Amino acid sequence: MSIIDLKLPNAILKALRLPQNNLRRDQLRVLKKLLKKARFTSFGQQYRFDEILLSKHPGKKFQELVPTFNYNKIYNEWWHKTIKGQSDICWPGKIKYYALSSGTSESASKYIPITNDLLRGNKIVMIKQLLSLGKYENIPFTSIGKGWLTLGGSTELQKGPGYFAGDLSGITAKKAPFWFQPFYKPGKKIAKQKDWNKKIAEIVEKAPQWDIGFLIGVPAWIQMCVEQIVERYQLKNIHELWPNLAFFVHGGVSFEPYKKGFEKMLGKPITYIETYLASEGFIAYQDRQYAKGMRLVTNEHIFLEFVPFDDINFTADGEMIENPEALMLHEVEEGKDYALLISTTAGTWRYLIGDTVKFVDKEKSEIIITGRTKHFLSLVGEHLSVDNMNKAVQMASQKFNISIPEFTVAGIPVDNFFGHHWFVACDDKVDPKLLCNFIDECLNELNDDYAVERKSALKEIRLSVLKEDDFMNFMLSKGKVGGQHKFPRVLKGTMLNDWYQFLEKNK
Repeated sequence: MSIIDLKLPNAILKALRLPQNNLRRDQLRVLKKLLKKARFTSFGQQYRFDEILLSKHPGKKFQELVPTFNYNKIYNEWWHKTIKGQSDICWPGKIKYYALSSGTSESASKYIPITNDLLRGNKIVMIKQLLSLGKYENIPFTSIGKGWLTLGGSTELQKGPGYFAGDLSGITAKKAPFWFQPFYKPGKKIAKQKDWNKKIAEIVEKAPQWDIGFLIGVPAWIQMCVEQIVERYQLKNIHELWPNLAFFVHGGVSFEPYKKGFEKMLGKPITYIETYLASEGFIAYQDRQYAKGMRLVTNEHIFLEFVPFDDINFTADGEMIENPEALMLHEVEEGKDYALLISTTAGTWRYLIGDTVKFVDKEKSEIIITGRTKHFLSLVGEHLSVDNMNKAVQMASQKFNISIPEFTVAGIPVDNFFGHHWFVACDDKVDPKLLCNFIDECLNELNDDYAVERKSALKEIRLSVLKEDDFMNFMLSKGKVGGQHKFPRVLKGTMLNDWYQFLEKNK
């Protein structure tokens, strides 16, 4: 171990004039960099970025002068001007690219601005993550030089009046450096394919020609693709075809529900690496083996704030109040749920990204994603998070030795009270009643609020076992395939009605 790898106390580092382990300093440096770059934009002028830069406490001054935004607010007040071709609105210059993102609940596409500065920051973080592989035990470096199969949405971009819009993977591929092309699979031609079924068919056809070392994508879509390859070529496992497959880089959802089913397709263990790459920026990544969570990117291109996810700062529908309490990185506590606000090099300012996170190691800035602000159930105060649901499903998978790759939960009326209706994907044989009772028992252990309400207003828990194809076909029917699209863990409103109609139509 070299001296640069040692974790020395800040007092010693200061005495030796070495860089200190100071999260607050790192984040304030990023904030100042963002403010200086955007000070002459319309946004920077209105919210007095110059005054913030001159303040003794720029972080607090920034929070005092700049309001928080959700997508609708920042789009209606600012971003719609950039789509019309106006320059220097929230970030210097003209926005030439937009990532289309609908999250997991909204039906209309969101236009998220993408700048060269943001892509450059994302690229630096990607390189840092690649370099961090040296911290993993028994790493087969030969696999890094093999093919990287990335399964995302179509890389074909829509042409707008003065801009391009599409999946972030498409924009990234368009901007990818020349040296990346030999590693990138399935290649530009297949990646442009908009028809999902045709894309998978072409990947399956080409699979024997590739030597894949990495898989990159959302677990559900990667699993579907690999299953089809194994079935097509009558393999015992995918390693018969790709012996150098050693890594799966995944993100967007908890991998635990998928792990059991995924490992059935493998001939030997592989390393799973979690990332937090959203349309708005590369936020965190797992940088060491057996890490509790993902390390936040604190010193590159994103300034982070954390709003306690509680009844004070959020309504019962998951809407953030007008002036919420917002903490900087050095002010957070481990074990508490926070909604994430980000400011980035794409003119995204104090923006509610919609995810909730929990710190599992504050010193290392390691987080886990616990859910989304609108994807939780609290009909009567049970405060059931996606993290609770994931853990209960994982425990059930182990208990019954089954694979549950997908699930979702809906709140339902039960007489004059309330209940939860679980829908789980399981192609293995299982008794729905036993599974329902066990998940209910797990949630009683995991969540005190849930346990209290199960004795009062939360009267009934139902569970329906469906096929995995039911979930995949529903997503296909909504045009939500590949890339950033995940099945919502909680169904509400229009999406819930569409789900019931889909099940009725296809039962």
